[in-house]
Amino acid sequence: MRLHPAAWPIAALLIGYPLWWALGFGGLSVIVVAGPMAVVLWRRRPIKVPPGFGLWLLLLAGQALGALMLAENPPGTYGDLTQGRVLGHLMRLALCAALLIVVLYLGNLTQRELPQLTLVRMLGALFVVTVAGGVLGLLAPGFQFTSPVELALPDWVGGNSFVSNLIHPTAAQTQKVLGHAAPRPEAPFEWANAWGSNLSVLAVWFVVGWWVYGGARHRLAVAGVLAVAAVPVVYSLNRGLWIGIALAALYLAMRLSARARIAVCVATAAGALLFLQSPLQAVVVQRLDNPHSNDVRAFTVSATIAAAAHSPIIGYGNTRNALGNHRSITTGKTQWCDECGHPPLGSDGHLWHLALAQGFVGAALYIAFFGGAVLRWWRDRSPVGLAGVLIMLLVLFYMLIYDGYFTPLAFYMISFALLWRGSLAKGSP
Repeated sequence: MRLHPAAWPIAALLIGYPLWWALGFGGLSVIVVAGPMAVVLWRRRPIKVPPGFGLWLLLLAGQALGALMLAENPPGTYGDLTQGRVLGHLMRLALCAALLIVVLYLGNLTQRELPQLTLVRMLGALFVVTVAGGVLGLLAPGFQFTSPVELALPDWVGGNSFVSNLIHPTAAQTQKVLGHAAPRPEAPFEWANAWGSNLSVLAVWFVVGWWVYGGARHRLAVAGVLAVAAVPVVYSLNRGLWIGIALAALYLAMRLSARARIAVCVATAAGALLFLQSPLQAVVVQRLDNPHSNDVRAFTVSATIAAAAHSPIIGYGNTRNALGNHRSITTGKTQWCDECGHPPLGSDGHLWHLALAQGFVGAALYIAFFGGAVLRWWRDRSPVGLAGVLIMLLVLFYMLIYDGYFTPLAFYMISFALLWRGSLAKGSP
């Protein structure tokens, strides 16, 4: 595959992502490559902008204004203005600004410089890497190492738990989900839920690039990779991912042509039958019987909404620690309660983070941006159009349960850019 020079920044991001992860940049890599992308944009002014551009600018402006409230704590929360709180705010702001540059960059490259299929297949190649990372997380859950970025940063930065998740490569998170310690894959991303969200989004582009636009050998390889992916998908114990896959199957059954719909239904039925006959079925049943996080999520979401109501326009700039938890108004780990602690409000879903950090206005702008994309491109029945709209719908679902920052938001915005590029190729805005 020969690339036009202007396409190298996006290739460096997607094809080179395993190297970024090993170096310790991982979710921060998009901020790094935004620099060369901005140079490409500067050289080809005037710059085309996508529909919804103004909404994202308002979201960025609101995010910046949230810095004014970083020293404040809404009722029911506590904590001082620390370097970590400021650093987290600045990193998220830099990410959202960088992603705007990425979208503009992709939309202003011509189809000759970067064909749609090339970009789709780059995303598909990263899906294969994600599956490999999932397998690594199951086979060697303790695998981790100190990255060069981690070594270079001062202790007050690298020692921050939020930053550490981003720069310290690990294969899996080990959590007590089924009553005992269980590994949940996360390589090559920043945490287990990011792995689940990213896998589902990248799987869509993998199927489009290598099944829809592939030959017989490509399709055989796709079937094999998807079969392997089923194992870490189940053992990830990620109910959000499982629901996302079910919603994707339902969407395809509704929107594809009659012939393709039959094929999807047959494939889904065959996959379900194989699953029910495999040992994986017992893992899912056991996970559904142990909904350990439901009470925690219910508490944090309700407490987040209550806290956000005290600054509904610009929010508080970042998450806050709650006073108490779902069990007690007193918190802290003890010998009899190793799960007790101060749950961070705004960490159980991107929508709730936005409500607290940027107010209800910021949350509404986010919904309007991705919801507008669904409405705008719903009639695009090309493979890229159908896939892109599906991902926009998954964004609106995942915002309820997943933190979308860093790699998940990067893949959401690249998917948005693919939809926009498709409309530009057809001559519509």
